[in-house]
Parts: sequence; C-alpha cells; structure tokens
Amino acid sequence: MLKKMIFGLIVAATAVGSSVSANEGGKKSCMTIGGIGMGNFLPQTDGTTKIVAPLTGSFAVASGVIFAQRETATGLEMDLEHHFVAADGGYMHTKDMAILSKVAGKMDQYMIEITYDIQEATTAGSFEGYKGSFRSFGAVDLAGNKGLVRYSGNICS
Repeated sequence: MLKKMIFGLIVAATAVGSSVSANEGGKKSCMTIGGIGMGNFLPQTDGTTKIVAPLTGSFAVASGVIFAQRETATGLEMDLEHHFVAADGGYMHTKDMAILSKVAGKMDQYMIEITYDIQEATTAGSFEGYKGSFRSFGAVDLAGNKGLVRYSGNICS
C-alpha cells in the first residue's frame, strides 16, 4: 500500500510545475507551486529535529526544524518551520503545523499533512513579495527518520 502511494506521489509530481498568472489590472500575481520532497529527520540533543530534503518541482531543497510534538487521539501534531530554496535561488521561510495520523498496524509510521504559512518578510528572488500558504501530504517513518510528501498550492504577491 505504501509503495502504491509513493508511486502515485511521484507520478503526480511529474505533472506539476510552476505557473504565474495575473488578475485584472496586473495588480496581483499568483503562482502555482508543487512537487515532491523526500525528508530526512536528524534528531538533535536539544530535543528538536532537523529536516533536510531534496525536492522536485518548484523548489530544489528545503531544510527545517521540528520544535514541538504533541500526542493526539489519532497520532501527533508538530510545530515546524522550513526554509525553501528554488533552483534559481528564490527563497521563502515558513512556519508550519503538521498533523500525523497513525497507520494501523505499522509502528512509528504515519500519514502526514502539513500547512506551510509563508513569513512575508522572508521571501526573496523569484518568491519576493509572495504570501499565503500551501500544503503537503504524504507518509513518514519516524523510526527510520525519513518521509515522502507531495506539496502544492497557490501563492500570490
């Protein structure tokens, strides 16, 4: 089942690129972003977890930090932040909330959904002035310190 989901995520990401459109009068520019991230989790001695992920699609790489983790009735919630960099050097910083739902019968494996909120004063290059949020979904193996997500959204300047 997990292999089918991963294959589906990869196929879906190959169809996603970046596009830019403007509304009437050219005052607002929006960009559709999307791709896949393969995260590696690196637990730190201070209780945080660093994240390093090569990406496809709109971004080339991301780094992040998990600051807090709470148990819920269905899994976990996490407070995170990420730094995303595109191949052209465009940059954005996000503050995020992740919801992890336990996979029945699979120890330390979760389905994950993350909402990334762009911190407006931190965008640069091809992302300068863009704001809003985007989302990802996928699967993580916390015992194996890895995960795979599909991210997408529409951000505007």
